[in-house]
Amino acid sequence: MSDSKHVIDWLQDWYAAQCNGDWEHEWGVKINTLDNPGRSVTIDLEETDLEDREHPRQNVNRSTHDWVWVWTSEKVFHAACGPGNLTEALTMFRSWATSNAPGSAG
Repeated sequence: MSDSKHVIDWLQDWYAAQCNGDWEHEWGVKINTLDNPGRSVTIDLEETDLEDREHPRQNVNRSTHDWVWVWTSEKVFHAACGPGNLTEALTMFRSWATSNAPGSAG
């Protein structure tokens, strides 16, 4: 993985790699807004190489608008973040996903 590759481009490639004619009909990636304000991200891990891996809850709280929380539960990667932290949240997913890829130490 190239750290210079923009995280959105990386996420698009990860999503495309999961699409097999079936997966995309049942699972996917969702980015929504929160009313506090902020964003939520859910990334389905079912039927991916990451489905049996866990990310323990990690909360980064800097201020009321600068925060990121990430965790996995029930084969879903979850992120919630402040209004300006979407890139950081997705980068945390990329770091976790690539460090847990098959054949990697992690």
